[in-house]
Amino acid sequence: MPISRRNLLFGASLAALPFQLSATELSKVKLGVTTDEIDDDMEKASQFLAEFQLHYAEVRNIWGNYNTDNPFAKVKEAKAIFAKHKIKTSVLGTGFFKIPLPPDTPQGRGVLDNQWALLDGAMERAKVLGTDKIRVFAFTYEKGETPSSADYDRIYELLREAAKRAKARHFRLALENVGASYVSTGAEAAKLLNAVKNDNLGLTWDPNNAGASGEQAFPDGFSKLDKARIIHVHLRDYRKGPNGKVEWCAVGDGEMDNVSQIRSLLQSGYKESFTLETHYRSPLGKTHASRTSLTALLKVIEKV
Repeated sequence: MPISRRNLLFGASLAALPFQLSATELSKVKLGVTTDEIDDDMEKASQFLAEFQLHYAEVRNIWGNYNTDNPFAKVKEAKAIFAKHKIKTSVLGTGFFKIPLPPDTPQGRGVLDNQWALLDGAMERAKVLGTDKIRVFAFTYEKGETPSSADYDRIYELLREAAKRAKARHFRLALENVGASYVSTGAEAAKLLNAVKNDNLGLTWDPNNAGASGEQAFPDGFSKLDKARIIHVHLRDYRKGPNGKVEWCAVGDGEMDNVSQIRSLLQSGYKESFTLETHYRSPLGKTHASRTSLTALLKVIEKV
């Protein structure tokens, strides 16, 4: 039977539609995307999320600058755009404590004063955006440096103080494990959570960061964690190149078993948010990279 031009156009239009999950399937996870990994423009990023019928977003950079560097007028503008598209902020991404551990000297205490001011500004912006979760870190160190037990004791003390300040204003701190940090793996995150008992400090579990740091993130690193302390999760994929160097890639093209990781989280009773933090770079641009990974991730969730 000959194929008409009309049928060809209809087929092409179907191919152009984004892969979407049903409302029932999407209800299994509170899934969002880091907006600046879609587009720096908040309206374009929000349209992208709406296209996939997603109602959550992680906010890090807005219009090209860290949210904490933006005036409140821009944060309020972002909130209005989200409201128009029925999008909620799942977590506010900040650079709090993503700096080398400052020495306990007058100069180092001055550096910490700047960090406390950063936390204050983050809490004010999180309130505008309607989230009680703020993504933070556990300091960084240079390649070749060996962290000491005294370093960890001081970091734990500073994080207890940060959690105390956040709790006074009804916020939770979602600490992310990340490469080149004192907490980069599941094992290191487990030790931190055991040492810092504050109930408003939890983990942004990033299994890909743990894997890139040399840990078998799932199931090994994940098995060490107190699942009740995981309050946010980053998803993507990674692989090791021929030279052993880790590179980010589209979901499904790497080593991460996202199906088993998500399934295990849900089986443990996890009901908090997930974010696709793409990182993968496509020659066709970051919107295309996020579209590619999100489409694959939705198909992963379909299997969970």
